[in-house]
Amino acid sequence: MTKQIPFKRFALRTIPLAIAGLLFYTQPACAILQKGEAAPAIKLTTTSGQQITLNNYKGYVLVMDFFATWCLPCKEAIPHLNSLKQKYGKQGMQVLGVSVDEGNEREVKRFIAERKIGYPVAVAGEELQTDYGLRSIPTVFIIDKKGMVADRFQGFSDHTANAMEETIKRLLAE
Repeated sequence: MTKQIPFKRFALRTIPLAIAGLLFYTQPACAILQKGEAAPAIKLTTTSGQQITLNNYKGYVLVMDFFATWCLPCKEAIPHLNSLKQKYGKQGMQVLGVSVDEGNEREVKRFIAERKIGYPVAVAGEELQTDYGLRSIPTVFIIDKKGMVADRFQGFSDHTANAMEETIKRLLAE
């Protein structure tokens, strides 16, 4: 015969834990940046020493790629990003790589050379990652000419690559 716990005692033990869990689950550490929102300010220094802010990209479509040197899908995205820069760079599109690697900038510079990255790369601190609501890598934000988030892509696949290019073409035509 199983012993039954009185409902009141069960409720007093379980409900507070359930509420605490629900609150924890629904309160993310950082908000996820949505389409149509203003892109958060950036203040970065590229690996070549250039100071970067969003004002550098006013009037351009910006493809901002958050990546890490150890991330396989990030590595797979780089040839596509290089191709996009070559194809649409003269039409007003720019690419900015933003590494989330911690610590060693020398490792990031070696990665840039090995992968033949043809666009500026900077290393992001935790604050920028939080401002952009980064949850996974690679994450690509496409920011329109007015500084608004036009789209966000997480991960990399042929489908993602095609969708990114369609978004870029649409924004360049505006």
